[in-house]
Amino acid sequence: MKKIYFSIIALFSVIIVNAQTQGVAFPTVGKGVATPFVTDYHCLGINVSGLGWGTGYEGKRFTTGTSEFGFGIFSDSLDSKKLKNLSSAIYKQAVDKNAAPFDYKQQIEAAAMYAQAGIAVNVDYNWMGLAFQGKKFGGIAFNIRENYQWYSKLNSQTTDLLFRGKLSNYFDSLTVVIGADTSRIANSGTVSQDTLNAVISGSINVPLNISQITNGSNVRLLWTRSYNIGYGRKIFGKDSVFVVYGGIGARLIQSMAMFDMQSNGDGLRMYSSISPAFNINYGSTTGTNPLTSNGGSFPKSVGNGYGIDLAASVILFSKLKVAVAVNNIGSVTYKRNVYRVKDTLVGNFSLNGLDDANITNSVNEMLRDGGLLKLEGQEKYVMQNAADFRFGVAFEPWKFLKLGFDMVAPFNRNNPGSIQNPVYSVGLEVRPIKWVALNAGYFGGGIYRNNIPLGITFILKDGAYECGIASRDALSFFTKNGHSVSTAFGFARFRF
Repeated sequence: MKKIYFSIIALFSVIIVNAQTQGVAFPTVGKGVATPFVTDYHCLGINVSGLGWGTGYEGKRFTTGTSEFGFGIFSDSLDSKKLKNLSSAIYKQAVDKNAAPFDYKQQIEAAAMYAQAGIAVNVDYNWMGLAFQGKKFGGIAFNIRENYQWYSKLNSQTTDLLFRGKLSNYFDSLTVVIGADTSRIANSGTVSQDTLNAVISGSINVPLNISQITNGSNVRLLWTRSYNIGYGRKIFGKDSVFVVYGGIGARLIQSMAMFDMQSNGDGLRMYSSISPAFNINYGSTTGTNPLTSNGGSFPKSVGNGYGIDLAASVILFSKLKVAVAVNNIGSVTYKRNVYRVKDTLVGNFSLNGLDDANITNSVNEMLRDGGLLKLEGQEKYVMQNAADFRFGVAFEPWKFLKLGFDMVAPFNRNNPGSIQNPVYSVGLEVRPIKWVALNAGYFGGGIYRNNIPLGITFILKDGAYECGIASRDALSFFTKNGHSVSTAFGFARFRF
């Protein structure tokens, strides 16, 4: 069960600390630019003042949609081939309970591959969205969005412990049980496979603290469901000359999982709060407010909170848009299954290492009874949201061409789910024919290298139906030297 829930997001499709900057708005993913382009419920969490711009289609005031999906894996050092293997591992674990586990050699290879590699996974799913936009009233929108974010960067020693467990190079001796005989041997690296199979624990004569072992490591996991609402409208100005728009949005946030570990020269800190649906066995360590039963098909929330969005925009001569927004100011309070780490010595270890390439399973390996981290329960933990600041510009010289620039910056990069550094992007949309929009762009910054997003959107019956597919870095499909794998699509958007 625990593996299924750590991979449940994979089922949203066929299948960070660093959030995607376009969310589930698939028409903008291919551009790489969102702030000056989004409309209807896609504005929520990006630029809520855009609700005042109208739908852009004559006679269409309502927009509704569902089953819009965005998925991406990014790395600062792994190539697209290795990231595709990681994506495959997540998928296989979700749908195939009988997948063959790693052998010892594969564990060693995985530990070497993931050591010092920054990895971000982001998944967005729009359960449903609805918007009404009228000239006098302005626009109001609502949607329900699922979001999963993972980021990890582990030093070589932590990676080795997680993937090789009791056989890690950290331990200088191994306890072996063969029949009725128990012995201790040196962990020399030349031990036969038969002997390794008989090892019950690894130990070290001069143990280190967890903070020393993990120094330089960073792991963040966040899984939330948000209920978003927003309103935007024209404030003043003359159409076709100069118009100012404003907007405000809010959301209720439910969190199913939060794990935040940072280890550096200042020491080690870790807080976690994870739904019991993940089936983590904490052993005798019990939180102050434990939630021991899930009681449903989906994980129960362990934290609740809110977020506030504010935005403003200007349209000049019906050609130039300038927009600014501040999103997701607020917090989530965790009161269930809350734990923090105790910085203790690691002298021995009896658990096996990870048996597949899905690095997200390392959270279970760290938290479970006998795992790498020693825990103590907490009454509650308040975590500030991953708020961001956005600035975007769009220019539409002709009906068939739109050009845009976007900048997204973090408010506090230390919050789980926050982008680490500003992300900059440029993009365009070309409509060679009325019912086809071709998108392309470039973005970099944050953890991203030189990404080239591409997308195509089909707009049928004068905007009544819209579907499309895009990638945040199409180069990864054509070259193995890319550093990301991503896709976004939607097939059920309607206007009337």
